Amino acid sequence: MLYELFKLLDKIDFPGAGLFEFLTFRAALAILGALAISLIFGGKLINILKEKQIGESVRDLGLDGQIEKSGTPTMGGLIILSAIIVPVLLVSDLGNIYIKILLLTTIWMGAIGFADDYIKVFKKNKKGLRGYFKVIGQITLGVIIGLILSFHPDVTMKEEIPIDSQIKLYGETEKNSPVFGQSEHSLKTTIPFFKDATFDYRNLLNPFGINQNGWIIFIVIVIFIITAVSNGANLTDGLDGLAGGTSAIIAFTLAILAYVSGSVVFASYLDIMYIPNSGELVVFAAAFIGACIGFLWYNTYPAQVFMGDTGSLSIGAIIAVFAIAIRKELLIPILAGVFLIENLSVIIQVSYFKYSKKRYGQGKRVFLMSPLHHHFQKKGIHESKIATRFWIFGIFLAIFTLITLKLR
Repeated sequence: MLYELFKLLDKIDFPGAGLFEFLTFRAALAILGALAISLIFGGKLINILKEKQIGESVRDLGLDGQIEKSGTPTMGGLIILSAIIVPVLLVSDLGNIYIKILLLTTIWMGAIGFADDYIKVFKKNKKGLRGYFKVIGQITLGVIIGLILSFHPDVTMKEEIPIDSQIKLYGETEKNSPVFGQSEHSLKTTIPFFKDATFDYRNLLNPFGINQNGWIIFIVIVIFIITAVSNGANLTDGLDGLAGGTSAIIAFTLAILAYVSGSVVFASYLDIMYIPNSGELVVFAAAFIGACIGFLWYNTYPAQVFMGDTGSLSIGAIIAVFAIAIRKELLIPILAGVFLIENLSVIIQVSYFKYSKKRYGQGKRVFLMSPLHHHFQKKGIHESKIATRFWIFGIFLAIFTLITLKLR
């Protein structure tokens, strides 16, 4: 909204209006706006939730400090959602297809998470929204995002023309300048660790002779990634500050990846695909960072509010779609490694318990409790220390993710 207004003001040479043309300036406004909204709106929302007695119902799992959490306001994900959406609407280019995709993702998954929390809190049903409704919602979102990325005319990318080809096309004088080919609509993605390596999802169907329908397999992969990452974020949201802090770290990394992918100079230097208009996602990422950090003000130990599924499902889906949009989804196992190990710990625990029960007649466990953060709680480590150590691990993974841009 403000972006369009200041573009008009800039045309009439209004003093300072040109600042809105700078991506970094709008990103700074987004993060400050998100922080302000989450801090101001957060306190008021918590008071409203307390007055309405909208508190978390905690099952006794024998964890230290768990019973004390009973009654803590939940649905705090509304703080995160509002702190993301409002600044993005104000300072981003709303005509940008990538901004539209991320706003759709935020609202869509926020609605599903809100429905789940609403049923738990107001209907007093601890199971919340039935699992298959969540899955249907995730699948539907995956189909929509997959179709947009597959067919929308504004979703394009460019690959740099090799030096030898540049010389043949443009002559010796052009060889030191980064030259990219024509914008193309493709289903290619960047392969980590390999220089100049890309992968086209259509190739997965080559053995069947139907590579022209590669968008089908692409949509299946998009659905899988959205489901896996959103559920991983949901599982990670089990300790005060854990999911919010981890997501802020991931969002900061995604902002850098979006910036280099949307810049001709950096894309050329790093030998990655140049994705026109994707740089605008830096503004969204900035709002996401501000929202997560602002939420931590109220969510770090001892938490004054929990994000609930309203927040956890949304932030997971945002991370997944963001990475897919900038064609860095193959880095998700590294970047979102905390979510991955939380997911795997549950899968391993359940699978081994069923296997051992079938084979030995008695179920055995690999971990003291899953997800993994509860295993460490069972070992007597305080939850604030666990959360901090997971953050440190998340920072390590984020740095390693960025290093992969040069390890090619």
